[in-house]
Amino acid sequence: MVPSGDPRPRVSRSRVFLALLHRDMRVARKELPYFLIRTTLQPMLFIIVFGFLLPRMGFMRGNYTATLLPGILAVSLTFASIQSVALPLVQDFGWTREIEDRLLAPVPTRLIAAEKIVAGVLQGMISALFVLPIARLIMGPIPGLTIAYFPLVLLIVILGAAAFSSLGLLLGTAIEPQQIGLMFSVIIAPMLFFGCAYYPWAGLSAVPFMKWAVLINPLVYVAEGMRGALTPSVPHMPVPATLAALVVIGLIFWHFGIRSFERRAIG
Repeated sequence: MVPSGDPRPRVSRSRVFLALLHRDMRVARKELPYFLIRTTLQPMLFIIVFGFLLPRMGFMRGNYTATLLPGILAVSLTFASIQSVALPLVQDFGWTREIEDRLLAPVPTRLIAAEKIVAGVLQGMISALFVLPIARLIMGPIPGLTIAYFPLVLLIVILGAAAFSSLGLLLGTAIEPQQIGLMFSVIIAPMLFFGCAYYPWAGLSAVPFMKWAVLINPLVYVAEGMRGALTPSVPHMPVPATLAALVVIGLIFWHFGIRSFERRAIG
């Protein structure tokens, strides 16, 4: 506690938090083109091949785009949220040790970790909202697409981005720099292919074991929630169930991500 005669001004935690967030977003704004290329290139390639070329070649039914679009948005959100948190943390805790400057800020360590998550949420939202109109232009008319539930879309984007940013915090503090390739090959890749992004969860009824096994994948709930909000005519999970699952998963990743960040900071 600062004595009454001490002329030093007090700095509130919220002010420090906003200053850290402003710095991260300023860096992200300067690197925006590279960020968008890094996080949206793979989803855009899927849109071109599976949403534009194959339907026009007759290998995909025209209504497949209604299934694909929400899943592509979920993939963009996943890439952006995880990478924008995990990759800088791997670098900061590894080669540069830049994180030490932040740890000197007059706020609790967990507040610094929370700021990283919030920055990841904002970047995940930017990525998803960037892909949506471009995907619509490339694919053309999409059966059943509606923006009547756009507030619900935003809610799913925020909850999904929070869950994956928290996962990015956990991965970025648990993985050593020399093992960063494992994050993509062992964790991210299976998550994308078994996250019901390119097919509806209901379609897995043909393989009952897989239908229930994929429920451990948080991407499933983002993709299915997006379908319920953007293309409700496509078979999808009940939206309340996807929202509840994202809240629970987000809280779990938040808890373990913060703990991992604190352990790494102390070590």
